[in-house]
Amino acid sequence: MKKLVSLILAATMAFGLVACGSKTDSSSETTSVDTQSSEEGGNSSNSSGAEIALVTDVGTIDDKSFNQGSWEGVVKFAEEKGISHKYYQPAEKSNEAIATAIELAIKGGAKTVVCPGFLFEVPVYNMQQKYPDVKFIIIDGTPQDGNQENPVYEVGDNTEAIYFAEEQAGFLAGYGAVIDGYRNLGFMGGIAVPAVIRYGYGFVQGAEYAGKELGLAPGEITMNYTYVGDFEASPDHTAKAAAWYNEGVEVIFACGGGVGNSVMKAAETAGKKVIGVDVDQSVESETVITSAMKNLQNAVYKSLSEIYDGTFAGGKTVNLGAATDDILLPMETSKFETFNQEQYDAIYRKISNKEIELKNETAADKPDGLGSEIVAVNFQ
Repeated sequence: MKKLVSLILAATMAFGLVACGSKTDSSSETTSVDTQSSEEGGNSSNSSGAEIALVTDVGTIDDKSFNQGSWEGVVKFAEEKGISHKYYQPAEKSNEAIATAIELAIKGGAKTVVCPGFLFEVPVYNMQQKYPDVKFIIIDGTPQDGNQENPVYEVGDNTEAIYFAEEQAGFLAGYGAVIDGYRNLGFMGGIAVPAVIRYGYGFVQGAEYAGKELGLAPGEITMNYTYVGDFEASPDHTAKAAAWYNEGVEVIFACGGGVGNSVMKAAETAGKKVIGVDVDQSVESETVITSAMKNLQNAVYKSLSEIYDGTFAGGKTVNLGAATDDILLPMETSKFETFNQEQYDAIYRKISNKEIELKNETAADKPDGLGSEIVAVNFQ
């Protein structure tokens, strides 16, 4: 009976996903797979798998953010090379559930597993040892043993850890916003993890740098700054963003996955603006004036290319940023009124050439010690 229910539910899921373009050809699968038990309609170890797998964090594959950007890199490479590919979504936010999803992918035939997010640090640490013949790509995290007091970090020979200079992308967003005329800014992060903190630090520094260029007075730029504690859309986040807008904030850098959708909703009601994160979020709302992007698609594509052409050098950490053209603002879709491509190119070169040195230490979540004078930060 349980098996029959599983088959019925699986069929229902497959039908529902067809309308979303979930399958492109017979060699590739983009079906969402939950790691719940087979009685609940999830995937089982006997389900058909794929050679390249991506396991999402607690978010969804179509989050218009981190997971989706990484998945697009998988899809681009796999479809070009005719390689089967599939994604798996853990049943819950836990090391055990994520490890289960990774194992389902491997049992289904995955030779490479892409793991976007810091939540994969402990699962990948264990899986890279258990499955030495499988390649792992972890983004924004380093495999570690989970010891909270004295963690042991190790990037296995079959693993590559990819990091981005989020502070550079945040800097570009803050700089562009101030040059464009905004003076009352907001930074609303999700969870205070290193990547999110770096975005915020860069945002403050970019606004400060632009303020100095414009000759603004100390305190002439204000910035509300907070972390909401999760990466989900919620009425509470919408209410907080709405309160900021009502208090005079003109644009909020929404740096928290689904939190961005909540901020966009508030901005649409208030007639205010939003800065997106990770990927180009201009299609999400007319309120998005630009997005502080990480070139996730390119990074994943590049790593997969190295795996398949035999040049993959595991056991290393890769740092990507302006020097490798892997952080950016999507100027073609941005809605700036005065900040233009020439100004963007000029400031980008300064970052790429390290003429501008940015602080990115994330030991503290508060943006203290950044030396901002023109930007008055109100940490909440």
